[in-house]
Amino acid sequence: MTKIGAITVGQAPRVDVTSDIMPLLQGCELLEKGGLDGLTRQQIEAFAPQEGDYVLVSRLVDGSSVTFAEKHVLPRLQAAIDELEAQGCRLILFFCTGDFPATFHANVPLIFPNQILQGLVPLLTATGRIAVVTPSPLQLGQSKNKWEKYVPQATPVAASPYEGLEGIRQAAQQVAGLDCDLVVLDCIGYTLEMKQIFAQATGKNIVLSRTLLARVVSELID
Repeated sequence: MTKIGAITVGQAPRVDVTSDIMPLLQGCELLEKGGLDGLTRQQIEAFAPQEGDYVLVSRLVDGSSVTFAEKHVLPRLQAAIDELEAQGCRLILFFCTGDFPATFHANVPLIFPNQILQGLVPLLTATGRIAVVTPSPLQLGQSKNKWEKYVPQATPVAASPYEGLEGIRQAAQQVAGLDCDLVVLDCIGYTLEMKQIFAQATGKNIVLSRTLLARVVSELID
């Protein structure tokens, strides 16, 4: 059985993610680590983003979500990479669509969904106008700046995947009125059910980050 690793910037295990992706990764043993593993909520609150920080949103093992600055977890993510390598993982995927600095080192492939999205999304839109759904209003500016490096127009909309479906439905109705032909659910926390809500409400093509990641990884599995 192929052993692969997965790293969340929050806390592992991410049972909310694996429920959707493991049917696409049959025959794999998945080992998980998290950038916030072993920390209390009080300790995590010290990682709150300040002006100018790159903002991440992720899930804790109790099912709640947290918002924090990326810089605080980078050393912890490298430690997680080292641990998964030592456990014999053939490759390591990230359960996060955020931008990361090119400072991580590993002897196995590190697969970042954001890099997959950046390569594919421009090929999947005929007009170059996309909507990007991101978890927090704090991420709207950084989302627009990120995506308009790859497409002419990106309209960000905030809707947390960790706070129930009502906010998702409201965001879907907002996106339905936008002049775009592709919707990117730009967080690993969005589910297949949420993708269906956006598809039904908008009639547009929807890209779900978690299953796209799993389908790419499945190409490397014997």
